[in-house]
Formats: sequence, structure tokens, C-alpha cells
Amino acid sequence: EQHIRRERATSNICTNESLCAVAAAVYMALMGPQGFRELAGEIIYRSIYAQRKIGSIRGVKSPLFKSKHFKEFVANFDSTGLSASRVLSTLQKSCVQAGKPISLDFPEFGESILICVTEKHSLKDIDRLASAVEECVGR
Repeated sequence: EQHIRRERATSNICTNESLCAVAAAVYMALMGPQGFRELAGEIIYRSIYAQRKIGSIRGVKSPLFKSKHFKEFVANFDSTGLSASRVLSTLQKSCVQAGKPISLDFPEFGESILICVTEKHSLKDIDRLASAVEECVGR
């Protein structure tokens, strides 16, 4: 019942906000400063790996912007002749969840997808994504 009537919850631990804060505090305490540095380095490595793998596909520009990226980057599909939503739906049929189309929110970026890579994504997962994108673009 607490999660249904969150604004009237009487116990702090039962509200979603407090529960998330406690979980985040525990995670940060377990990781420590060195753990966060290592985690950030791993995320940056995997993100750059994904940018390069996807950017090596003919017609795909990745990353779209020449700036530093942490875990999110934009891949543009204008040169492929495919819409971002078509690419995502084709990838979804291959059981690959690729990202968010940003064409509706930012039409000036063309047919682009926001892709996020975290420590949860293995290099094998990234290779699978790149292979699925390459197969989609090659059709």
C-alpha cells in the first residue's frame, strides 16, 4: 500500500525515494573512491569501444559529436537511408535493445540514436550490438 500512496507514506524506508537513497549510499560505501575510479575507467573504455565498433560500420557516424563522452553517445544513420526508429525496431527483432531515438526531440540531429554503455554491458554484448547494426544497415 505504501508504494500506491507514496505521498502519504509515513515510513521513510517505505517511500521509493528513501529506498533508492539507502541503496545508493550502501553502493557508494562498498565501492569507495578507488572503486569508483576503476568503475568510471571501465565504463569509459567500453563506451569508446562501442563508439569505434559502431562508427566503423559503413554509413554510420559514431559518435556524432566531437567531444568527450562518458557512457552515452549519439550514433547517426542519415547516410544509411534508414530512420532511427526503423533501425531500433529491426534490432529489437534480433533481441538487441540499442537505445533511444532522438529524432523527434532533436530533429536537427537527423536520424540519430542515443546509446548508453555501462559496466553491465560486456564487450561481447557490444560486439553483438555492432553486428546487429551492421546487419541492419547492410539490408
